[in-house]
Amino acid sequence: MAEDIPVKSSQDEAINGTFSPKPILPIKKSKLTGSSGLANAYSPLLTRVASPYTLNPPIDSDGLSWPSQGARDRIEQSPEEAKAREQRIAEAVKTILVELGEDTSREGLLETPERYARAMLYFTKGYEDNIRDVIKRAVFEEDHDEMVIVRDIEVYSLCEHHLVPFFGKAHIAYIPNKKVLGLSKLARLAEMYSRRFQVQERLTKQIAMALSEILRPRGVAVVIEATHMCMVSRGVQKTGSSTTTSCMLGCFRDQQKTREEFLTLLGRK
Repeated sequence: MAEDIPVKSSQDEAINGTFSPKPILPIKKSKLTGSSGLANAYSPLLTRVASPYTLNPPIDSDGLSWPSQGARDRIEQSPEEAKAREQRIAEAVKTILVELGEDTSREGLLETPERYARAMLYFTKGYEDNIRDVIKRAVFEEDHDEMVIVRDIEVYSLCEHHLVPFFGKAHIAYIPNKKVLGLSKLARLAEMYSRRFQVQERLTKQIAMALSEILRPRGVAVVIEATHMCMVSRGVQKTGSSTTTSCMLGCFRDQQKTREEFLTLLGRK
């Protein structure tokens, strides 16, 4: 679990050269809301519960990071239970194929339900990854206080709205605070969170928040550029479209020059 971080004054930060996140102030109610509160019915931000990745710590006490409801059951299952789970998924897929008008007894589809079941278990294996096993002993003490960037990390994930792929590249940067992380672990973090049912906005923020929790750096920045098959192959079918999301924490959010340096190094400015 994350430890409480005391909030320091700007004077303390200037003296010690450290960064501490500022407390979030409560949002004032809009004057349009009125005493009746009828505006609540029309504002998702006021009626929906907060997302789990902002309510819960990035890393649970057992090392899992925002696990799904049944993630621990998958981790603790016996080989027999794993086989039964795979068979249940395959039977469900077979039903879908039949309802789509296919003949599941023809040669090309004979083993498709089982193949699909194994594929889906792999595509969602990120829920089961223990972040301690991902990072291992790759956090090192190092007197380096300049920006570290790993760019063009390939990510493949599944859109949770349509269960079709989205894929692209992630760019991850941080400014160390006496600790650095093995470079390959940044790619491992992106892989762990992408192998889940995702939306790109959440994926971007999860990588940034986890890295901030692990290293306690002065700042973290994550940018993801991806193509979504749910937009390219169906719906509006805009084949040339791509989506860019970003999450800036610490000095990347607070200091414009730092943010601009990062975007310049990415060639985005």
